[in-house]
Amino acid sequence: MAVDQVDRPEETGGGTEAVTTAAAAVTYYPVAPGVRLNVRSGPGTGYGIVRVLAEGARVPVRCQTPGTTVTGPYGTSALWDDIGNGYVSDAYVRTGSDGYVAPRCS
Repeated sequence: MAVDQVDRPEETGGGTEAVTTAAAAVTYYPVAPGVRLNVRSGPGTGYGIVRVLAEGARVPVRCQTPGTTVTGPYGTSALWDDIGNGYVSDAYVRTGSDGYVAPRCS
């Protein structure tokens, strides 16, 4: 598979798709519908907001780490997703799992 080629496996039942790039094996997941999601400098609500994602955003989950417990559209979770330039609560990202879907951040 070429470095710039993208796989788009579609989920059944909701039209949601995860996008995986071959180069870095990072999967992109959709943020909950209708949500403008805060991106924080660290894995918790005590960290500063570095930017806000627009509604309909998709995020690359590079790794995951425990942090502040948050309740969102996809349940209650202490997992935070490193999206490359900040962290978002996994409770707002549709990964299809309540557990880890990416390596643990080191």
